[in-house]
Amino acid sequence: MTTADSVLTRPRVLATGGLTAIRRQPLIPVLTAMVLVFQLSTGSFLDPANLRGIATDAATLAIVAVPLALLVISGYLDLSVGSTLALGGLVGGWLAGQGQSPVVAVVGALAAGAAVGAVNGVLCCHLGLSAFIVTLGMLTAVRGLAQQFFPLPLSGFGTGFAWLGGARIAGVAAPVVIAVLVLVAGALFLALTPAGRHVFAIGVNREAAHLSGVDVRRTPFLLFVVTGAAAALAGAIKASVLDSVVAGTSGAGFELAVLTAVLVGGVALTGGSGSILGVLLGVLFLGCLQNGLTLLDVPTFWQQMAQGTALVAGAALAYFAPRAAR
Repeated sequence: MTTADSVLTRPRVLATGGLTAIRRQPLIPVLTAMVLVFQLSTGSFLDPANLRGIATDAATLAIVAVPLALLVISGYLDLSVGSTLALGGLVGGWLAGQGQSPVVAVVGALAAGAAVGAVNGVLCCHLGLSAFIVTLGMLTAVRGLAQQFFPLPLSGFGTGFAWLGGARIAGVAAPVVIAVLVLVAGALFLALTPAGRHVFAIGVNREAAHLSGVDVRRTPFLLFVVTGAAAALAGAIKASVLDSVVAGTSGAGFELAVLTAVLVGGVALTGGSGSILGVLLGVLFLGCLQNGLTLLDVPTFWQQMAQGTALVAGAALAYFAPRAAR
């Protein structure tokens, strides 16, 4: 079997789930132990109300983490999602405040996020520029653009727009339902579609994937667009929940939180490996960590140190876990 053939065969194995995939998730015992410690320390961590709060808070993280994980698996990166989240919230909130229907407001937010993703995709996938440098620059540029168009805080978006973040579907918060749909769609995409196998193939060996007939530009480009749209949707949800959004602070640091969840979930920063199950565990880990530390009244700076440590641990886990499994 040639290298070009094997690079398309290997992703089929990586994309499959089952009990073997679950057993290979080192984060499961870590997450279990952390939950037990927080429950014993607080006595209220496993209360249904608190668990619902964790799920709702982690929903926006999951919505962005799934497409970002696919992008990282393909060998790229997007550090502009925090600023794109702010832009999406501002555009959606402004449209809602102008009397537009919630559907128009959400579509406008999605369009703004997709436009940012398209710019990233053209520069990185078609022109071959460094994704790290491009998206780091876009992080600042998009934030500045948002502050230029919306220099004052926005608020008062109306009850229709509030449905996006506050409604319940069969007793489950709407953001959680959206996050579940995104997770399922991501898992099915990786496991059942040729494009999902191409994502792995591009990340494993871009040149070999190209020789195998894979369009190594189009797939990552579309992932950039989807990631931008997902970040904007998360921004619209946050704006809906808070009924306000501020250009200068909304989504600040969000890109690090999403990247932490992705890396802790076992997605290799170098590309070529990862799973949606791992991303879900990474999101739950980060959500439980933040919630548990808050219940324990841990100061904010210690929480930030814990998140930074988790990011480093996630990078180490993504590096050593595949080698330990060989």
